[in-house]
Amino acid sequence: METLLQQIINGLSLGAIYALIALGYTMVYGVLRLINFAHGDVYMLGAFSGYYLAHALGLDGNPSVLGAIVVTIGAMAFCAIVGMLIERFAYKPVRHHPRLTALITAIGVSLLLEYGGQVVFGATPRFFPQMIESRTYALGGVQITNQNLLIILVAVVVMFGLEFIVHRTRIGKAMRATSYNLQVAKLMGINTDRVIAFTFALGSALAAAGGVLVALAIPRIDPLMGLMTGLKAFVAAVLGGIGSIPGAMVGGVLIGLMETGLSATAYSTYRDAVAFGVLILILVVRPAGIFGSTAVEKV
Repeated sequence: METLLQQIINGLSLGAIYALIALGYTMVYGVLRLINFAHGDVYMLGAFSGYYLAHALGLDGNPSVLGAIVVTIGAMAFCAIVGMLIERFAYKPVRHHPRLTALITAIGVSLLLEYGGQVVFGATPRFFPQMIESRTYALGGVQITNQNLLIILVAVVVMFGLEFIVHRTRIGKAMRATSYNLQVAKLMGINTDRVIAFTFALGSALAAAGGVLVALAIPRIDPLMGLMTGLKAFVAAVLGGIGSIPGAMVGGVLIGLMETGLSATAYSTYRDAVAFGVLILILVVRPAGIFGSTAVEKV
């Protein structure tokens, strides 16, 4: 029983990572009906920007909660700007083109960030400075580190925060209107370009926060770290119902629990295949996802 509980805790920690990234996918899709495949690479940029900022502030080997907060906010600000630049120069020019064009553009931006990252940062993995002293808490035979606990708490807070922004604020109302009908939202006086830029900025900032938090728990970072994690987060968003904030959270947790559960069996080498098996299954059985709803479109 203790082993099962430990697996659940580990699965929640892993699932919270996927959920943080999946929230960015689902926000962009909810507004633009666009799959931003570069989102996982923005997560990578968040980890690297946090790495360089932490070294610039002299936090390597000097744990500081305040320093960790400053680094996280700095990485979020940097990636928010990167997200807006990606939207402005990559996605906006093809906004009214066929969706296939936008999809190919997204893949191109992803490859640019991955291999551009190898040129700028180098292909050799870096080790993220431990800005928060690592501690392990044990209760009833179940162990969890303070870094993993922080990831879970941040993911839950972010989910409720996004729900508040989308349903209780003026910009959230504008986001929902833009999602429903871009052209009508323009006619109603909504600055849709600003709404879309805000959506990309917010989603990218969340990816950066995830990158820094994950780097604290798993300090090895490299320019391709967002590739597999980003794909699994995308599957989590589809599983939960892409466009649904609670769905992204639930999907991330489920993928994390399934991976962790498989890791404890003789088939642990297939843990990376779980997400893609789930993707195929959900597309066949329920394409809209757990929390999604099927919409009829005129063609």
